[in-house]
Amino acid sequence: MATIEPVKIDGLSQFSRNLRKLDNDLPKALRLANNEAGETIASAARAKVPRKTGHAAGTIKTKSTRDQVRIQGGSKRYSYYPWLDFGGRTGKKRSVHRPFISQGRYIYPALGANYDQFEKLLTEKFLEIAKQAGVEVT
Repeated sequence: MATIEPVKIDGLSQFSRNLRKLDNDLPKALRLANNEAGETIASAARAKVPRKTGHAAGTIKTKSTRDQVRIQGGSKRYSYYPWLDFGGRTGKKRSVHRPFISQGRYIYPALGANYDQFEKLLTEKFLEIAKQAGVEVT
């Protein structure tokens, strides 16, 4: 699997600060745009998780701030998700073995497969927000 570079947008923090000067609600739109773009990755990962009860797949969530998107799996109640995704040993005397895969099986591969769609959606949403703010984008 090829390494995936994070999507970095130069000046995003400044853009967010300037949006706040124009209208207090506009930076919230950045967070919502990040959530929507991240959800494309999360839903693709959820679809690949093996289902016995569906609890592990249900723990894959998108969380974002104005300038970051995080997709995480697992919860306190269903703490076995990292083992499902990455593998390793668990159980009594570490007797249950699942081959370790450093790239994971679900979230990172979903990011790799949907990276272009994620980037395109994020760009479209940010352009919409800029237009709402009355900023000309070329």
